[in-house]
Amino acid sequence: MSEKVVISSYTNEVKELRNNLVNMLPEQALEVFDQDAESLQKTYTSILQVNEGDSAPEFSLPNALGNMVSLTTLLEESKIVLLFYRGSWCPYCNLQLNTYQKALQELKAYGATLVAISPQTPDESLSLKEKNELQFEVLSDAGNSIAKKYTTVFKMGDAPLETMVDLGFDIDSYYSDQSKEIPVPAVFIIEQDGTISYAKSKGGDYRNRVEVADVLNFLKMTS
Repeated sequence: MSEKVVISSYTNEVKELRNNLVNMLPEQALEVFDQDAESLQKTYTSILQVNEGDSAPEFSLPNALGNMVSLTTLLEESKIVLLFYRGSWCPYCNLQLNTYQKALQELKAYGATLVAISPQTPDESLSLKEKNELQFEVLSDAGNSIAKKYTTVFKMGDAPLETMVDLGFDIDSYYSDQSKEIPVPAVFIIEQDGTISYAKSKGGDYRNRVEVADVLNFLKMTS
């Protein structure tokens, strides 16, 4: 880590994403989504269900290939950076995952491995080749049974759901149930002894995300 590494900034890149969304979506639709995000920020002010110093709740979940992956097994290899996200349909989630993927080597240098969890079923749109080439584990938490132990889970509001339908978007196709429940994004670092050393969420407004640079800085200070 002696060479200077440029880490992708979610905060910077989300500006370009917003410009793209302005061009892609009807103004009224984007306004509905933004109002929903602002409302969620006001509604959910205490997000984390576990905090620094707590023992990480155990899990065993299927990955993109359908293979079961347990926290215990993962921790045998390294500490874990655990990221909860809404689903691949969410552009803000995709952007955050992309910034973290770009920093995988830096995470590894500090003895950490990235694992991402969402309630979404394994993405059938990915080819077997694409699934095999995933550079980090993406796990499926059907029904949010694990997410509820780590972060806040809530039911999506009627206004954004109706807007998504108007845009021709079928949210249920991404999940194994029709609960419309999704997690508030959050990031945790789990040490190899199973202790949570870092726990952070930017709140209910899903447009805001924990920066990978913040995670790396923490890992650097504690390594």
